[in-house]
Amino acid sequence: MINKLYPWQDALFHQWMQAGETRHHALLLYGKAGIGKLNFAQTMAAGLLCLQPQHGFACGACQSCHWLSEGAHPDFKEITPEDDDSTEGSKKKTRKRQQILIDQIRVLNDYLSLSAHRVQGMRVVLIHPLEAMNVAASNALLKLLEEPPQRTQFLLVSHQRQALLPTVLSRCMQVEMPVPSREQGLQWLQTQAVPDAEWLWFYSGGAPTAVQQEGVDLYGWFQQCRPHLIGGAKMDVALAVSVLIKQGMEQAIQALQKWLLDLWLSCHQQPLRYHPADVAGLQGLAAQVNLSRLLAFQQQLNRFKMTAQHPLNQELQLEQLLLQYKKMFG
Repeated sequence: MINKLYPWQDALFHQWMQAGETRHHALLLYGKAGIGKLNFAQTMAAGLLCLQPQHGFACGACQSCHWLSEGAHPDFKEITPEDDDSTEGSKKKTRKRQQILIDQIRVLNDYLSLSAHRVQGMRVVLIHPLEAMNVAASNALLKLLEEPPQRTQFLLVSHQRQALLPTVLSRCMQVEMPVPSREQGLQWLQTQAVPDAEWLWFYSGGAPTAVQQEGVDLYGWFQQCRPHLIGGAKMDVALAVSVLIKQGMEQAIQALQKWLLDLWLSCHQQPLRYHPADVAGLQGLAAQVNLSRLLAFQQQLNRFKMTAQHPLNQELQLEQLLLQYKKMFG
């Protein structure tokens, strides 16, 4: 997690690292997903904990950096929805979940009640995504933010600031994270040797880090999906399901949502957001679509996305969705 900063974050990083003792004890780093907020927070945490930082960056060589890279730093605490360790018999299991619970904040409170490992050293608490906290956890965190322990830096990361409690927001310094320009995003994707960089830039909605997924060829996959979506009322649902499901249900739902948004924009002669190369195909569909059914299907997808991770009958569920897609046309 040491020193992974993106070019569009340089100025902001140096601003906060140079703030020193004047820096607010709780920084809320917010903005849309895929612009590098978590990497920024991790790089900042590494710099704050390093024994010999260089221009704000961790040296990568001291004992503190070694502990951090091994995930064993005594003055660093990271809280996410997934650090839910449970024990059954002699076997330890880790269950994935969607919320940060109050028990995790209680453990954090106990941790912060102890002295820091290094005398006069900094402790760093990283919580992400902050909107994953349930109400009880949010209220428990609020008490810590109201009376923060000395020399403790809270780094809070959020994709959905509007979902946070106003009381929590009021105890933080809210930092809007910079979004890369098209030039910056494309240049970064190209330096990462990402193929089809321009297509991925648009498909990500200008969030380039979201498309850098190891082993996932989004471009190749979508090119297989594309003919089925352009088919409209003529779509072969069984074939379309077999293609869309290849990258998992969540990616399939996202692909449909992005396609529908651009279809709606085509209906209103607006520039496309995600698929500018498919303007002709989308214009053809726009001439056939029933707008009220389109809006209803968008709402259905939004509701369905909440359960997209459920493993049961995903192909059957996707088949039902694509049948609704076909009914929008004609």
